[in-house]
Amino acid sequence: MTVDNSDFKPTSPVPAPSVKIAIFGVGLIGGSLALCWKGKPGYRIVGHSVNPSSVGKYVSLGVVDEGTTSLEEAARDADFIFLCVPVGRLNDYLDELAKLPLKPGCIITDVGSTKASVVAHARGLDLNGAVFLGGHPMAGSERSGVEAATIDLFENAYYVLTPTDDTPLDAVERMQELLRWTRAKVVLTDSVLHDSIVGAISHLPHLIAVGLVNQIARYNETNDLYRSLAAGGFRDITRIASSDPIVWRDILVNNKDVLLTLLDDWKAEMDRFAELLKQEDGEGISEQFRLANGFRNQLPERRKGMIQSLHECYVDVPDHPGIIGRIATELGQARINLSNLHIVESREDVPGTLRLSFKEADDLEKAVELIRGMKYEVYF
Repeated sequence: MTVDNSDFKPTSPVPAPSVKIAIFGVGLIGGSLALCWKGKPGYRIVGHSVNPSSVGKYVSLGVVDEGTTSLEEAARDADFIFLCVPVGRLNDYLDELAKLPLKPGCIITDVGSTKASVVAHARGLDLNGAVFLGGHPMAGSERSGVEAATIDLFENAYYVLTPTDDTPLDAVERMQELLRWTRAKVVLTDSVLHDSIVGAISHLPHLIAVGLVNQIARYNETNDLYRSLAAGGFRDITRIASSDPIVWRDILVNNKDVLLTLLDDWKAEMDRFAELLKQEDGEGISEQFRLANGFRNQLPERRKGMIQSLHECYVDVPDHPGIIGRIATELGQARINLSNLHIVESREDVPGTLRLSFKEADDLEKAVELIRGMKYEVYF
């Protein structure tokens, strides 16, 4: 079941003044969720961290209304509790919450990218009248931390909820209503199915990218030319290998059974390719590419997902003072949101190459048209 919130415009009646949302771990995801409700009538956002300096940062940045280092204080009388902590810590937080006198009907949810284990753990706990409802917002950013939080992070993204047969329908409806402020598209599914699908479309690609980069790194130990020539496309297609090691350690270990099966399937795919190569079966190889092209062309292009879309272009510019500033100024005056500008130094044959990154595909398209109008060469 999918609920489309992308065109949601809040109308009266507004929520009652007593709606308290406690967020444990106000980083990129937790902070972006907080901003979706911050300042809205009837909502009070409380951020929690065991680190006092982090709490101070949450409040000073205006991401939350209040901050505390006390788990009990944050959870007291909360209508919603969001656990935005690493996957490996979720069960610990649930255990601590189960010891507290939570508000009857309080909904506890998480944002982890694996669901089966935390859902199973929560079902084995007495939450004192509270309800656990697993959640996974399928959006992210190349940046991290509360400083990177943005109110539009989840817009047009999928937000998965994983209710069980024991989950009260009222709790699901209340969560869906709350998430309308995110402008995400809410999907309801089973936690085990979620882990299988996310394992295939996100966890496995991360494993493959890491393995490929490490393979090339080993080759590079005997010949540095591998690293020199691996710029450009190779760097782009393996960029997810640069993901946070600790975060991904917890995710992969948590979803190990699914991943072991997926890796067996991946090995079988590679074995088929190896056999085609051994037989010099050109038509068979072409057919594999045709099949891949056909399925890939059916994938939605303008939908946010777990692996962030790459909206980048390269610009060759003459080595003259003020050129970079002029391009950045023109983009700003056209209200095109440039998220990153990098001077590429690895292309010795073309000095003065810029890599421009954008959060949205529309901004990239507008930028390309503008820069080409400035008579600069743009390529991808």
